[in-house]
Amino acid sequence: MAPAHSTTKTNPTVEPLDGALGRINIDEPRWDQTTYEGRAKHFFTITNPLNLLKGDKELEEARRIVLGYKAGEKVPGLTVDKLWNAKHVYDSAFHPDSGEKMFILGRMSAQVPCNMFITGMMMSFYKTTPAVVFWQWVNQSFNAIVNYTNRSGDKPITNKTLGTAYAMATTGATATALALNALTKKAPPLIGRFVPFAAVAAANCINIPIIRQRELVDGIPVTDKTGELKIGESSLAAKSAITKVALSRICMAVPGMVLPPILMNYLETKTHFFKRYPWAPAPLQIAVCGACLVFATPLCCALFPQRSSMKVSQLEPSLQKIAASHGIDEVYFNKGL
Repeated sequence: MAPAHSTTKTNPTVEPLDGALGRINIDEPRWDQTTYEGRAKHFFTITNPLNLLKGDKELEEARRIVLGYKAGEKVPGLTVDKLWNAKHVYDSAFHPDSGEKMFILGRMSAQVPCNMFITGMMMSFYKTTPAVVFWQWVNQSFNAIVNYTNRSGDKPITNKTLGTAYAMATTGATATALALNALTKKAPPLIGRFVPFAAVAAANCINIPIIRQRELVDGIPVTDKTGELKIGESSLAAKSAITKVALSRICMAVPGMVLPPILMNYLETKTHFFKRYPWAPAPLQIAVCGACLVFATPLCCALFPQRSSMKVSQLEPSLQKIAASHGIDEVYFNKGL
């Protein structure tokens, strides 16, 4: 899908919106979302931790600009760059389906600072049972917030569903970590350092399907390419969306939970660094995790288009008939994050 506006040889950043560029379709991201590069650029903007520093006044101003522009209002002095900057701030804080302001810890811009701290601590204190239980609980508490905040569609998640997902993911992650710790006691130290990653991967496979189980039962909205014609609610589309999200989350954890253990094991076994600086392991792991997550978070979010698609032939028979009546052979849906 090509960008909604074309570039010019003049400076496009100060091009008036009523000028040669015409109307810009801000319902679509600024960059081509059919390419990985375009999706990566998009997610680098909405996962940017600096977006967390935007106050309510700035967020509401961005919302006013975006909604006003979509409604056809003319904003004096508004340029292409100002419009897109407002759209990126809006996307970082407001849900794409409901339009509601998201809880700050559930926003994608909170992923890097929150995960770098939690992951660093999980990998620093992975040997004792109390530490494993505590940090897996903290991690799954944060994951539950993210999953709830970024759920697909506008269907509310009940407290019962949220509690079930939270309890089962925490139990699954903790049990995995404790079992693997027991199995790897006689293994090389490096193997034990990978236990937190295995626990996180297992928890993602539990947490995401449960937190979004209502979507699996009732389905998520599927539309035509323009998004204006709603075909219906598809459980098969929800299954596809949830699978993609789980894979992205696991891939997102790989750099920050695989590279630091290798570095830490080297410093511990091959050097005297930690003997000289015994306070360094946790801060160092947090810093290295942060450096990895700055790139891993947007790059892994970009693995699959957020507005994903599937062939009509893969839908439920009832929806296939509706789509066929409109001459549609492919439908689109928000996969969530």
